[in-house]
Amino acid sequence: MKRTTIKLSDDLAARVLHESVRRGMTVSEWTREAIEAHLPGNSQRRLLAAGAGHSGEDDISERIHEILDREWARRHREAS
Repeated sequence: MKRTTIKLSDDLAARVLHESVRRGMTVSEWTREAIEAHLPGNSQRRLLAAGAGHSGEDDISERIHEILDREWARRHREAS
């Protein structure tokens, strides 16, 4: 792998670091992924948000009203 050095503003460097930490990636991994996503001819586009909301439960769509009612009640109690 070839090493490349780039210059970033302090703000941009902080944003890159924040996003890489949020995703559990190194800055290098995140930067490579971001560059690949913007290059023409990238036929294997990654869906970065895929699975982000995975709960481990397989019946959420069947229980959506129950889940939303419970969450609404919990937030209402916390606000009181």
